[in-house]
Amino acid sequence: MSNASILAKYLAGEFHNQIQARESPTWFVHLRLWQRSIQLFEDPTIFAEQSNVLKLDQPYRQRLMRLQESAEGLKVQYYQFKDPSLVKGAGQRPELLDRLTQDAIELLPSCTLNVTVKSTAEGYHFIASPPPDTRCTFSLQGSTIQVSLGFEAMSDRFLSYDKGIDPETQQPIWGALMGAYEFQKVSR
Repeated sequence: MSNASILAKYLAGEFHNQIQARESPTWFVHLRLWQRSIQLFEDPTIFAEQSNVLKLDQPYRQRLMRLQESAEGLKVQYYQFKDPSLVKGAGQRPELLDRLTQDAIELLPSCTLNVTVKSTAEGYHFIASPPPDTRCTFSLQGSTIQVSLGFEAMSDRFLSYDKGIDPETQQPIWGALMGAYEFQKVSR
């Protein structure tokens, strides 16, 4: 099995950060994260969205991650939806993704992560981080959005380092401000 396929298997599922939210409620809201494997490219591709557990009917941050292997190594390429409302809620209702086509998404060329792989006693530990001196910047509803991306994936855990960045001040304004969001996999 390729590293991209193993990473896709680790990423796919339903996750929550209940323990972290209970231990540090000031800094970490209790989130539910859905990551669904979809067939859109030849490469493994993951649909992701999340929601506050108190508002499961209001998911947000719909995005796609395409896992690509090349001679340069494993990379994660991000895409956004031209109309996120078409897939809003697909974490809980994956059938919304059945008719998704490449025409419905937009490549985010500056939003790419390089992935390193470490073997562990439990399997693998994937660490995804942006290339040096890059900024994930894109337009959404007429506004410029900048995000600092990064994650770690293991068979039963997912750590998210994603942060929103103020494009003018370059200061983080939302997300993993006090360290990674620590998600445990609750279902595959």
